[in-house]
Amino acid sequence: MTGISAEVAEVTRRLRDGMASGVLSFPLTSFRADGGLDLDAYRAYLADRLATAPGAVFPCCGTGEFFSLDEDEYRAVVRTTVEVADGRLPVVAGIGYGWAQALRFARIAEQAGADAALVLPHYLVGAPQDGLVEQLRRIAEGTRLPLIAYQRGQVAFTADGLRRIARIPTVVGLKDGHSDLDRLQRLTLAAPDGFLFFNGAATAEIQARAYATVGVPAYSSAVHAFAPEIANAFFTALRDGDDAGVTKLLREFYVPLVELRDRVPGYAVSLVKAAARLRGFPVGPVRAPLTDPGPTDLADLEKVLDHGLSLVGAVRRPA
Repeated sequence: MTGISAEVAEVTRRLRDGMASGVLSFPLTSFRADGGLDLDAYRAYLADRLATAPGAVFPCCGTGEFFSLDEDEYRAVVRTTVEVADGRLPVVAGIGYGWAQALRFARIAEQAGADAALVLPHYLVGAPQDGLVEQLRRIAEGTRLPLIAYQRGQVAFTADGLRRIARIPTVVGLKDGHSDLDRLQRLTLAAPDGFLFFNGAATAEIQARAYATVGVPAYSSAVHAFAPEIANAFFTALRDGDDAGVTKLLREFYVPLVELRDRVPGYAVSLVKAAARLRGFPVGPVRAPLTDPGPTDLADLEKVLDHGLSLVGAVRRPA
């Protein structure tokens, strides 16, 4: 990470500090019953999330249904996130599709006051390393925002590809969703000092201990979107070496949640939103092509959620 500006260095420092201090929050986007964007509800929901001290906030990403937002909605959500965050923690907005459209979103995020951008996997096609590197280079050339690459699906960097993107002055990190620890270890060893990595697997807590063994303890938490008490209890137990607490939460909450999540495609978002609604948070329904869970899955989700909340005190270590 040579040749970076003081501004990029400061954002990177804040992100590094945030990753060490709390989970990375990926908030839901609030919609009305008719599918329209509900900014007032989002503002209230987000304020509640940020009161629980996450390390950074990532609006308009997968959990926030980036794929269903038009540019005006995207602008409004990012601007509202920046206003509610009020400089207390970094705001990293999702951008995506091909590089040209990703750059349009990056410029909107920049104008709305975001601190950085997470480059979501591009649309549809596989690509060689040269193309993956060039895509990030083109986005970086058109925005001042620090960029975090997200490898998942058709995006997977080699060690050489990682070295090349790390030489782009505003590319500061990588979110990994492949959970290939052999490859990830090679990437961390190839990266320059100070390059950021975090675990972005679906329900990342399931693999958090494994990621930590290759030097990637930071992770995103979808659970924080509906149960920050559980997410923070797990983070604290993992950080403090409370293996019994980590195991209890995994066995009795996270694994049942994942088993429920795997019943229907898209439940990685739909169940999260349903759980938030069960707790009274004003997030509304999902947008197509996602579907909200039916009565049976909702009843099972409520049982898993209630039990997870009951575990929080049991795994919290005395001060």
